[in-house]
Amino acid sequence: MRSDLNALAVFATVAEERSFRAAADRLGVTRSAVSQSIRRLEETLGAAILHRTTRSVALTEAGERLRADIAPAIAEMRAAMEGVRSLGGPPRGQLRIAVSSIAETFLSGPLLAGFARAFPEIQLDILVTDEDGDIVAMGFDAGVRLGEVIEQDMIAVSVSDDQRQLAVCSPVYLTERGRPEHPRDLARHRCIGWRPAPHRPPYRWEFAEGGREFAVDVAPEVTTNDMGFMIRMALSGAGITFGMADTFRSFLERGELVPLLEEFSAPFAGFYLYYPNRRNVAPKLRALVDYVQRHRCNSNIDLPGSRRLQRKPPP
Repeated sequence: MRSDLNALAVFATVAEERSFRAAADRLGVTRSAVSQSIRRLEETLGAAILHRTTRSVALTEAGERLRADIAPAIAEMRAAMEGVRSLGGPPRGQLRIAVSSIAETFLSGPLLAGFARAFPEIQLDILVTDEDGDIVAMGFDAGVRLGEVIEQDMIAVSVSDDQRQLAVCSPVYLTERGRPEHPRDLARHRCIGWRPAPHRPPYRWEFAEGGREFAVDVAPEVTTNDMGFMIRMALSGAGITFGMADTFRSFLERGELVPLLEEFSAPFAGFYLYYPNRRNVAPKLRALVDYVQRHRCNSNIDLPGSRRLQRKPPP
């Protein structure tokens, strides 16, 4: 039984790192030891759990199911062990967080820098990603996303005020092509769109009118998954783009971009730091949650505190 539990811990690490070498480095063992543990586990289960090539490691269907089933228990045990290790000392260890690329106030503001200074023994590992996924199964301690898309069973703490999405363009484009008066007019304009991944459709631009939310399917002439590239294209006069007002704020203040259709841009719940509801919360994660709450209070922004999120009802 002990060897099986050890092998499961090794498998969980390989599944997170997608690499035998990286898993071995993280566990402080040899690559051969990792490979042997996986082989013994597969023999015990009677099923292949990993696809191996010379360049990559991927999970089989059985491996994906095993990872999803054991991830909560592995995370709980790690949190419990870290809690014991931290007794009598400051929080420490690697804190892994998956953050949406549009969480500008979290990524660019003073919050993370201040936290790093306050807790020098915690190493932040931030993955900026727009892919959907189970943060527990993926080996993350927490995530940061818009509140309306966070799973219902998560605990969440606000890290921003309400957000708005804006359509923007350069003054040059506005002079050349004119201003759209209604979102439906976007069909006659050049647009710069966003998609989270190659296999996903372009994001629909969302607006509100008379208290009713609606989306517009624009036909982007340029589509990308990089907000920075979208902004650069808009600055060059290539067309109208769409995103978080916070992302465009500095460009709007300097007059490099012009806001459009503002009367159709309604505020909505902003970004939240979220994590699983479990008995043992690792001290390193508890330190971040407490720091976020203090930071929000000191910023004189209304903080609802930690809570279970409820999904926004469909329009």
